Amino acid sequence: MFKKILIANRGEIAVRVIKACRELGIPSVAVYSEVDRASLHVQMADEAVCIGPAPAPESYLNMDRIVEAARSTGAEAVHPGYGFLAENPAFARRLEEEKLVFIGPNSKALDLVGDKIRARQTMEKAGIPIIPGMKQVPRDISECEAEARRLGYPVMIKASAGGGGKGMRIVSSEEELRPGLEAGMREAKAAFGDESVYLEKCIEDPRHVEFQVLADNYGHVVHLFERECSIQRRHQKIVEETPSTALDPELRRKMGETAKKVLKVARYNNAGTVEFLLDRERNFYFLEVNARLQVEHPVTELTTGVDLVHQQIRIAAGEKLGLKQEELSQRGHAIECRIYAEDPANNFLPSSGKILYLKEPKGPGVRHDCGIYSSWEVPIYYDPILAKLIVWAETRELACQRMRSALEDYVILGINTTIGFLRDVISHRCFREGATTTGFIKKHFDGWRSGVSSEDLLRLALAAAAFSDFNRSQPGMVEAAAPVKESYSPWKTLGRWRIGGRS
Repeated sequence: MFKKILIANRGEIAVRVIKACRELGIPSVAVYSEVDRASLHVQMADEAVCIGPAPAPESYLNMDRIVEAARSTGAEAVHPGYGFLAENPAFARRLEEEKLVFIGPNSKALDLVGDKIRARQTMEKAGIPIIPGMKQVPRDISECEAEARRLGYPVMIKASAGGGGKGMRIVSSEEELRPGLEAGMREAKAAFGDESVYLEKCIEDPRHVEFQVLADNYGHVVHLFERECSIQRRHQKIVEETPSTALDPELRRKMGETAKKVLKVARYNNAGTVEFLLDRERNFYFLEVNARLQVEHPVTELTTGVDLVHQQIRIAAGEKLGLKQEELSQRGHAIECRIYAEDPANNFLPSSGKILYLKEPKGPGVRHDCGIYSSWEVPIYYDPILAKLIVWAETRELACQRMRSALEDYVILGINTTIGFLRDVISHRCFREGATTTGFIKKHFDGWRSGVSSEDLLRLALAAAAFSDFNRSQPGMVEAAAPVKESYSPWKTLGRWRIGGRS
């Protein structure tokens, strides 16, 4: 097993990996940009190293700085989390050359599945159904125009080098194609360092179903069942659940075996997710492989009892996968809601600023994967995800009720978040009936407005601010400062303090 692991990420996913390292008895190293100096993952890790200024290309996307941090701290392996360099084959190769272990797929597999065009070509040759579309990166706009006419509008613009909805656009006419391509290329370049995009036929109103797969270094592959990810806004998942209401046992078996075949064809190792689109006739099409840990992995953990981060680390350390397909099963139902620093009443614009007050939901069957705390300043530079709220219950209906209750107990003041929006999504009749497709948000929540008045929000914010000011005004209390390179302590979330009294 590794003696020390560096986590090349930030926020809630870095906290999640640090906790897994702690459970396995492995010291962890956090990296952080200058603006993330006071972040929770920095406080929780055994060591922390600043790797540059706030912009991601100068810090979290800077391979040299990350390798230097691993070398200087004696880390033997690097966990990339998701986003940033997690699906970058050049980063995996760099670590291999540096004799550092990449806790993810090998660079050749990552090179294949990370290039969506090559992956489509490979899967089609293997007899795996794919969505009609381009099988090579277009050289210019004219190629895209010709392909769009051949496929028929609407078409989907997708980034070749990554997923997560980055660079993705639906185009309904030739007039929209050029500006859509230009916008998609800019977003893909910013997210993955590669502006390549391609076109696929847009399957209208599908369901988005993915399968979690694990593969060790010795050819053993298992799937851990599906996740339904159809609740999306701007092609970004916001609610995930398992099991999917769209699958019966036979379709689940067929899709699971196809997912395993995809990873075997790619000679893939470690954790990965095979994503499919399911049309109205229950035909499924290979979409892509997400070659990393997924944001939504907790719902799989809660229904199978398998810790996916533990499995990632053990596989990377050379251990054989101790799971057998025939022994794996699901119990109950799990739902996850992603909590973003966004204003859902204003086209989901990112919301930065200071968190004046945080009340975390608690209770049986409630899990909160979190990267924030009261008084933390949410930066403007990164993906606005703050936390993930996950619930488990014996049935889907009970899980929905538990999620609604947990969202009602969840309070974040000082910035805009998606909590109220998600509560309304979970409460919607069509969601409760399991009638969800990727068009759900547009169909049912276009122009959504919060049921809480601006006056009530103002009162809550003023109360939280007054409470914060009161704490700071007490004898012995001083303003917070950021701890770095220290072991985590819950006292750190209170800020810098001292015990008052006579000297």
